[in-house]
Amino acid sequence: MGLITQILTLPVAPVRGFSWVLGHVMTAAEQEYYDPAPVRGQLADLEKELLAGRISEEDFDRREDELLDQLEFIQHERRRLGLDS
Repeated sequence: MGLITQILTLPVAPVRGFSWVLGHVMTAAEQEYYDPAPVRGQLADLEKELLAGRISEEDFDRREDELLDQLEFIQHERRRLGLDS
């Protein structure tokens, strides 16, 4: 950018800065929201509960299906948003 362009666009600099910050905040929020680690942890905990006899096989199957569906959704959204490298 030339000096004249910088001077002429100076009034919109705060807007550009805010947009840049907002973009980074949104990316960080999406990465945290679509993090598969908590769901994988819930799956591991669920299996421990089954092995310890604290839940029935039917409850395990139902909850496992829900968690696997949630994990599939998260993986789909991460691909859609380009969060997986």
